[in-house]
Amino acid sequence: MIPIALLFLGGLLLSAFFSGSETGFYRVTRVRLVIDGIGGSWIARRLLWLTNNPSLFVATTLIGNNAANYLVSLAIVLAVRHLQFESQAIEIAIPIVLAPIVFVYGELLPKNLFYYAPNLLLQRTGWLFLTCALAFSPIAALLWVLGRLLESVLGETPLRLHLTLARQELQRILEEGGHAGVLRPAQQRLAQSLFNASEGTVGNLAIPLARATVVSNGAKKGQLLRLARRQRKALFPVTDSKTREVIGYVRTIDQYLSPKETIDHVLPMITLPKQEANISAMLKMQSQQTEMAYVVDDDERQAGILYLDQLTKVLLESDTPL
Repeated sequence: MIPIALLFLGGLLLSAFFSGSETGFYRVTRVRLVIDGIGGSWIARRLLWLTNNPSLFVATTLIGNNAANYLVSLAIVLAVRHLQFESQAIEIAIPIVLAPIVFVYGELLPKNLFYYAPNLLLQRTGWLFLTCALAFSPIAALLWVLGRLLESVLGETPLRLHLTLARQELQRILEEGGHAGVLRPAQQRLAQSLFNASEGTVGNLAIPLARATVVSNGAKKGQLLRLARRQRKALFPVTDSKTREVIGYVRTIDQYLSPKETIDHVLPMITLPKQEANISAMLKMQSQQTEMAYVVDDDERQAGILYLDQLTKVLLESDTPL
């Protein structure tokens, strides 16, 4: 009787595994598989390959579920024959009594578990699914070939994600996440603004030197404070008193707290080419902890001034590509 019980338990576990894996594959975040694959996870790479070849995945789950159901049915039949009940009613009642157990623990519970934690469970059990896919490959290959033929005839292919994500693929994924309720509207707008900002360059945002409000190095502090109150600005570029080139910037609050009567404590700027992407420029300015940069043209001449809060505003409020 123990081998029969083990056969029933094994079939039940296989049914739970393949039923849950099926739900997990439809719920898994494919971008997460890409990130894990880039990070070196061989399981994520193989699972990603299976998501790009759905015919093999479907064939593996169908074969696995059928094999599991066969083992469960065989175990029940063997148990009934082994116990040798005299009443046929009892023999009929045993499969009926066990059916809810098989449904709950072999179908419903694993599907719910994989529904709520698809990434974690697939990473933990992916090696077993890949092993089964390899074992069932002779039969699954026939369905895969049939699926490829249908794709060639219909001219349609499933969405494929590779280890390098194209921008259009990412935008499509974000749209899907918004429709599915995974992303909040604010998160979706922020991601879209990030894409829009990445299309622009700092040359389009920089304020030309002729239009920028600058102060001369060594100027009176009172002059700077009056200018700050009038224009409501917290930062000002500082130019050399002789060459008139920008040499850095000052913060109004620093000059207000300084005991000196002339401008001092000039902070350094970083240099950015006008072709620099907005996102790249923001990362550079944040890493260098500077709030202002000067933009140079193709001849390495100063062409304009760029504020960090300009880039932040583009990221948070941009609705259209620059």
